[in-house]
Amino acid sequence: MKFKLNVVTLALIANVGIAIPGMALAEGYGIQNANTEKVKFDKWACKRCKIETGVNGTIGAGVGYNDSDDIRSANAFAAENEFVGKVDADVSYISESGYRASIEAQNLGMENGRLDLESGKVGQHKLSLNYRQIATYKTDKAMSPYQGVGGDHLTLPDNWQTAGSSQEMSELYSSLNPLELSLKRKRAGIGFEYQGEELWSTYVNYQREDKTGLKQASGSFFNQSMMLAEPVDYTTDTVEAGIKLKGDNWFTALAYSGSSFKNEYSQLTFDNAFNPTFGAQTQGTMALDPDNEAHTVSLMGQYTAGSTIMSGRVHYGQMSQDQALVTSGYVYTTPVEAVDAKVDMKGANLKVVSRLNRTVRLNASYDYSDRNNKTNVDEWTQISINSTTGKVAYNTPYDFTSQRAKVGADFRLSRGMKLDAGYDFRRDERSYQDRETTDENTLWAKFHLSALDNWDMWIKGSYGERDGSTYQASEWTSSESNSLLRKYNLADRQRTMVEARISHTPIDALTIDFGGRYALDDYNETQIGLTESKDVSYDINASYLINDDMMVNAFYNRQNIDSEQAGSTNFGAPNWYGLVEDQVDVIGAGFSYNNLLEKKLRLGVDYTYSDSSSNTQVQQGLTGDYGDYCAKVHNINVYGQYQASDKMALRLDYKMEKYEDNDPGNSINPDGIWNVVGFGYNSHDYNAHLIMLSMSYKL
Repeated sequence: MKFKLNVVTLALIANVGIAIPGMALAEGYGIQNANTEKVKFDKWACKRCKIETGVNGTIGAGVGYNDSDDIRSANAFAAENEFVGKVDADVSYISESGYRASIEAQNLGMENGRLDLESGKVGQHKLSLNYRQIATYKTDKAMSPYQGVGGDHLTLPDNWQTAGSSQEMSELYSSLNPLELSLKRKRAGIGFEYQGEELWSTYVNYQREDKTGLKQASGSFFNQSMMLAEPVDYTTDTVEAGIKLKGDNWFTALAYSGSSFKNEYSQLTFDNAFNPTFGAQTQGTMALDPDNEAHTVSLMGQYTAGSTIMSGRVHYGQMSQDQALVTSGYVYTTPVEAVDAKVDMKGANLKVVSRLNRTVRLNASYDYSDRNNKTNVDEWTQISINSTTGKVAYNTPYDFTSQRAKVGADFRLSRGMKLDAGYDFRRDERSYQDRETTDENTLWAKFHLSALDNWDMWIKGSYGERDGSTYQASEWTSSESNSLLRKYNLADRQRTMVEARISHTPIDALTIDFGGRYALDDYNETQIGLTESKDVSYDINASYLINDDMMVNAFYNRQNIDSEQAGSTNFGAPNWYGLVEDQVDVIGAGFSYNNLLEKKLRLGVDYTYSDSSSNTQVQQGLTGDYGDYCAKVHNINVYGQYQASDKMALRLDYKMEKYEDNDPGNSINPDGIWNVVGFGYNSHDYNAHLIMLSMSYKL
């Protein structure tokens, strides 16, 4: 038999391991047996597969003006200052020898900017550099009488007059100064990958993150407290390295990851704003986050045997912390100068997926993790304000072990119809807890239908129960006097959940998507504590292509979470009941119009609105309403992009955010509570605007 060889045939020959489904060839007639002695492989050429060499991509820059009187708007605009600038880039370089380099920058110079650099040769080696900046802002209107904010020693003014209550502090309001509560993170990293022969490769990555700013804290003396600005100056170094080995049907890797956390400040010292009472000091000290390290070594692998894939991972790690204890103001002798804390972590993950035939696939997995606290247990003398002193306590070495097992099956009932079902098991074992062991058993099933034209839908239901060992209050963890009280994360629970989603495309230009979720947690054995939690949510999305140039889209989402709890004021049966109702609504729409002004102009607008509210009601004879908490935010982005030339484009963005909340915790004057010196009124109600002009140039 003679036949001609074309490019497709030659490609199949080069992959002789590929089988042709449904074709049974006679012995010796397989394509892998074709005579290729006269084929000139070195002259193969794909004329349409030419790779462009040299430099290509786009670069850009932008400048903008930010108009806002509330720094919280910087979370949406990524702009803290009045005038902002940014650099964008997506540039790549390819040489004829196969060397490649790329630069990607997005919003570089703004509060959420990033930069990624890569260079190397495909299949041989790669060097990468990266930078990322992230900032979160809470308020810049917090008021405090303390001096030295930003450091680890907070002092009151020289003319400060202590008093028994904050309302009696004569110098409080005249000493207040504004401060900014915000956190900024800057990450920089370097990585290297090397591909050895076909069998192995290796990699190493290093990253450093610096986190700075101020966060809210409080210092206290007996029953009197002062809101404090805690300094944040963290440095975290992370290293990841590993080696990978692979064969025709297997893969394995040995990896190491380690991190080192350093805090510039080990303690925060602060003056007492109140009259010292019950032996309290005029100055207090609080320990800050201690330096610590974590190291993990893991071995993972995967093996394919026919239609069965097996994968797994084992790991071992240790966390440690041995920073010297903060003993300022502690009048007793500590048993050690440093705790020398150590926690061992080990675990294993196994997974098997096997296709029995064209219609049935089975899967199973098992996960094991163990946290073993090896910190020495010592006797510690507790500081006490009243006449009872010298009571001894012990640091608690909490251990935690978790096991999870899952089995499932996928059934293709017919074309466009699929049924998934499974069983999940989880066991958690805890030391020195109110409940040492909890077991969770869950059954679930999911039906997927795509056989109907222009329709795609699925529904999933599950039911699970949690129970466990005898529940009893632990002297190590609590001093509860009501034996009926149950912690919600340990209590018996029955969970029922149903989810569904429907997608419909009635015409090519219109797509509608709808989904819903209902979940009910019934704490059926709890008399005191959380007794029921119900979560209901649904969403709808639609997009419509009006014509080749105009498109509109819209969405709406709602979530309601209702939580019921019971309590007791007489340490016995429940005599009061509470209901917390949380609701979140999110709505959005967008419109774009392309190819205006001789196909050079694009206009668009995007709008989102969210409204979250919470209300708490308590019933004890009479029903009392704690009042609503709400937060509302409108976001608008109007933009236009003009293609000035084949290579240059200009874009103008206008962004607006209107935000309002009424958090009672942020609406209290510095002396609004008699035994607290607070940060003052910090609720938000603002309109912020950002105008950004940017330019992009195609290389």
